[in-house]
Amino acid sequence: MSPKGSQRIAAKERKEKRGGRASSRAAKMIFTAKRNLTLDKRMRSASKPDREDAIPPRYPTRRRSGIKLPRWRPGPWLLLVPALGAIGAVSVYPVLLGLWLSFRNTTLASPDDAFIGVSNYLQLFSDGQFWNAWSHTVEFTGASTLLETVIGLGMALLLTERFLGRGIVRAAMLIPWAIPTVVTSKMFGWLFDGQHGLVNYLARSIGLIHTNINWYGSPEFALPTIVMADVWKTTPFMALLLLAGLQTIPRSLTEAASIDGANPWQQFWLVRFPLLTPSLLIAAMFRALDAFRIFDLVYVLTGGGPADSTEVLSTLTYKNLFSALQFGYGSALSTVMFLTEIVIAIGFGIFLLKRFREVKV
Repeated sequence: MSPKGSQRIAAKERKEKRGGRASSRAAKMIFTAKRNLTLDKRMRSASKPDREDAIPPRYPTRRRSGIKLPRWRPGPWLLLVPALGAIGAVSVYPVLLGLWLSFRNTTLASPDDAFIGVSNYLQLFSDGQFWNAWSHTVEFTGASTLLETVIGLGMALLLTERFLGRGIVRAAMLIPWAIPTVVTSKMFGWLFDGQHGLVNYLARSIGLIHTNINWYGSPEFALPTIVMADVWKTTPFMALLLLAGLQTIPRSLTEAASIDGANPWQQFWLVRFPLLTPSLLIAAMFRALDAFRIFDLVYVLTGGGPADSTEVLSTLTYKNLFSALQFGYGSALSTVMFLTEIVIAIGFGIFLLKRFREVKV
């Protein structure tokens, strides 16, 4: 064989060896990749077991027409029986008993106790004392709720700002609300005393009045003075609720409005107030419901006088139930109070629903 032929054969053999090595390397790489993929799948299946086999259901289930339904377990409901029984004994039963007595002429002044239907309610709606007390209750509720909401909002806006001693001011703000109502009544009774009260002394000293004013003995001043006492005591409660509502509003919104050139009033009216409206309505509803059943301030300060000028539904109901011992008529009064509070709550609820819908839109 010639030298050229032998060189060709040698070159061909070298090419075949190189191709065999490359193919063997590719086969090894493919085998390694497949093995790694298989191991990865096994590890994933081991770390995530089948829910139906490895994880037991939270509640026992039963099948009905192919649908899994949780089985009814009486244990949790039995645990609620003591609480439901206590609530029924102290809340539901008195309401139902009062409603039942309102349809009877039950009284301890005579042995009569018969079902008379709606006679108590007919007498109630034709009674001038009832309408007098009802009008005073509405006036007191409207005036106190409005003043406490406005003043409480101002206090809440002040307490949201950062200043030295803000924590101390927030704690001191709650002192009037923490004082018992009877103590507040006695304190305001001394302050507005017609002969030796501090208010008359200060008013005479600066020349506002020339003679003492009998605050609680005058039909013109008695109810406004009680409103002032209630505003002083309960405004911190409103401020606390509104402060919580203001703290949920991001500060970045007012900062952005300030950068856009809005003054403090525009920042409040256009940014804060719309977002605060739900909290404002909820706080006003709580306060209105509480003010409508006012009793202790009126009973301690005036007892409903003078000349029934401060008579409210709570004091009138108390007098009929525990002084005149007319349980039937007094129960009718308390039922009307209860229904009126339901109407107030429904009214605020309607405004709240409208507001929430506007926010969603």
